[in-house]
Amino acid sequence: MDNINLTNSEWYVLDCLWEHSPMTVMELVSALDRRLGWAKSTTITTLRRMEAKGLVLCAMEGRTRHYSPNLHRDQAVRGETRSFLDKVYRGSVGLMVSALAEDRALSRAEIDELYEILRKAEEGQI
Repeated sequence: MDNINLTNSEWYVLDCLWEHSPMTVMELVSALDRRLGWAKSTTITTLRRMEAKGLVLCAMEGRTRHYSPNLHRDQAVRGETRSFLDKVYRGSVGLMVSALAEDRALSRAEIDELYEILRKAEEGQI
């Protein structure tokens, strides 16, 4: 799937499915009610839309629908990260890191982690 652009609702459903899959409609209704206070109708409507978009797969076992994600978490994360960078920072990782640094939003451990990521990228290990 290219150009993944998930709504918050879609993220919530997929997060449940990435944790445990497949799930029945009622399992998802229960999980999303606990997490977000969603009504059964909200969950069912969201699932139908996601199925139409190809984000989830539905298998019928008797009269029971079992849902699974149709994309991996890492696919969604990469797509959403690129979308976020493009929208907020005009595609610039440098602008994003600069904004975080200026706001003093990075801990020493996070700065060290960034250095390590950049070192690996420079060496072609990523």
